[in-house]
Amino acid sequence: MKLPLVVLSVLFCCSLTSAAVNARGTYQTPEEFIGQAFNAEVPKAKVFWIDDTAKQAIESILAHNFKKMRLRYWQQADESVWIMDEIGKESPITVGIHVKDSAIAQTKVLVYRESRGDEVRHDFFTDQFKSAKLKQDLQLDTHIDGITGATLSVRALTKLSRIALYLDDYVINKDKE
Repeated sequence: MKLPLVVLSVLFCCSLTSAAVNARGTYQTPEEFIGQAFNAEVPKAKVFWIDDTAKQAIESILAHNFKKMRLRYWQQADESVWIMDEIGKESPITVGIHVKDSAIAQTKVLVYRESRGDEVRHDFFTDQFKSAKLKQDLQLDTHIDGITGATLSVRALTKLSRIALYLDDYVINKDKE
């Protein structure tokens, strides 16, 4: 009689562990995010070739080397959408960031590949980025509250938001020249 209880207990504990460990998932495709952001006809993708100035700023924000030579983005008038990846603890997190009028309109985790910390995908967290702007020192003008157990994922989203704001400003100012 005790053996079935032990087996059930072990199975129950394993199911709890696997649910906690398997935080991975695709929550929205980049195409869906881009379409939702522009609310109309999606503009043609553009390519931003990363020059030395942009690379230096990006690496300053990331605090590590940035190996990409170009980034795709979508721009229409005073708004842009950036789809970027950053490592949380061990795996890339794919994030969509919609910038409008030099402020974040929306931040969304599109693909989460880490084993834990996926709370960063929820609106209660990503809504903190709404209306955030970039200060002169490349920091956000808004405080972002962390999530216990998801510190590196929080940092990854914050860094990508800063980069998207920087690149949006960089691209728009280049277009004005």
